[in-house]
Amino acid sequence: MVGPIRVLVIEDSSFMRNVLARRIGTDARFQVIDTAENGLQGVEKALRLQPDVITLDVEMPVMNGLDALRHIVAKSSIPVVMLSAMTEAGAKVTLEALEIGAVDFVPKSKGDLLIHEILFAAVSAKVKLHPTNTAMPPRSVETCRQLTRRSSGSVQKLDVKIVIIGSSTGGPQALAEVLKPLPSNLSVPVVIAQHMPPQFTSALAKRLNDTCAIKVVEAQHGDLLQAATVYIAPGGMHLQVNAKSLVVLPDDGSSLYHPSVDILARSALSAFGKHVLGVMLTGMGSDGCKEFTKLKQVGAFNISQDQASCVVYGMPRSLVDAGGANEILPLDQIGYRVRTLLGC
Repeated sequence: MVGPIRVLVIEDSSFMRNVLARRIGTDARFQVIDTAENGLQGVEKALRLQPDVITLDVEMPVMNGLDALRHIVAKSSIPVVMLSAMTEAGAKVTLEALEIGAVDFVPKSKGDLLIHEILFAAVSAKVKLHPTNTAMPPRSVETCRQLTRRSSGSVQKLDVKIVIIGSSTGGPQALAEVLKPLPSNLSVPVVIAQHMPPQFTSALAKRLNDTCAIKVVEAQHGDLLQAATVYIAPGGMHLQVNAKSLVVLPDDGSSLYHPSVDILARSALSAFGKHVLGVMLTGMGSDGCKEFTKLKQVGAFNISQDQASCVVYGMPRSLVDAGGANEILPLDQIGYRVRTLLGC
């Protein structure tokens, strides 16, 4: 990209518009080319100015942020980053925005720490048009069977005691795609480290639990590991596993990410060794690469999401480049491949 990254700020508060513009402008990689004070004005400026990335608030007059987002993603491939309140209601709205087509979000109280890196990652994200009234129809039973056969590869059932999943940017949507094919009687537990702040992982777990056959919960310290249950690491914390239960720990500054995929994978390696099935999904950075690669070296099995289906091909790329992936699969095949490897 030649020149600075062009940013459009859509925010109804004049105070916050100025704060965001100044905050973004402290990094020479970015230039705020304009601002908008409501959703309608924001849509018009987005389509006319074609910025490289947009920041979008939710609560606005004339047209709210979610409706503005629907218009933007229906008519352009401009990446949109939502500004999210650190509340339960804010988390729910943010997850809805991610489903509509937002690339990522910035918690308002953490903007100084995160906004530049999230905006930079968003610019490289793969954004698809989301035309209105073209929702994907549910897959038929036969289509699901074909996907299972197509992703079966040469490896059949493995001796797996736990599935671990790492994800970041684009992860909430990817997790839904992976978890929906899993049956309610899955023979092992599934443990997930998704990069997210507090409040948001609880809302994510509830949303996935409502839409998946398998049980999905936010992990709690001391929870016993149970088959047919998906545990999502609490936002802002680290999650470890031992042979029988979960350990939730505060961040001690040792990792850039919290929850950390590396910390989860390291504990899985210690507790289960080669009996781990690892899945690396879309996300920026390389969190999880080091420990997933160690898992493969002891005989565990790792699946990496392919580049074409990733929003950001960072974490999967790092695993592939390090030689830590046994298989590379499109997102829509991963859940069915997990079923095959678990013999269900």
